[in-house]
Amino acid sequence: MRNDPHRWKFRNGGCCEAEPMFPALQILTILAVAIAMALALAHLLELPGKMRLSKEDYLTVQRIYYPGFTIGGVAEPIGALLLLLLLFLTPASIIAFWLFAAAFAAMATMHAVFWLLIQPVNNFWLKDAELKGLGAGFFSHDPVGGHRIETDAEADWTMLRDLWEWSHAARAVLGLLAFILLVTAIAL
Repeated sequence: MRNDPHRWKFRNGGCCEAEPMFPALQILTILAVAIAMALALAHLLELPGKMRLSKEDYLTVQRIYYPGFTIGGVAEPIGALLLLLLLFLTPASIIAFWLFAAAFAAMATMHAVFWLLIQPVNNFWLKDAELKGLGAGFFSHDPVGGHRIETDAEADWTMLRDLWEWSHAARAVLGLLAFILLVTAIAL
């Protein structure tokens, strides 16, 4: 029999009984990580076209993201938490544990890139916007404690655009990596 962490509950260092909820947890984790990856991948796929836009057109297009991506973005921290739970429930003596750990690290890094690099640019571009509902609450949230762009940066809009776009490209790679590691761990 395979050394399969997905089918067995481990107690006191020994295998004792089947764990029927583990497959449901795996499916929910795959779903959350896939949504997070898909949102970042969508930004990456738009990159070539958006890099050709004028400042006015670019800033107009940027505002279409905030309602939908704010809602869909909840999958990212949920995916990270579910990966952490899978990690906690998997014995460290098998390869799946280390694949879950690497997937969690990729998701955590993906999330950090958002808060450290992308959210300050979002807040700069939206500083004069009157947002409502979920967007207003989300864009007023600053978990990294005042990491804001202070300069007017009018002349540097391309620097901000490049930071926003390439940070999303990095997030897409991290999301894809997390997804591949997760699915590989489950498939073993």
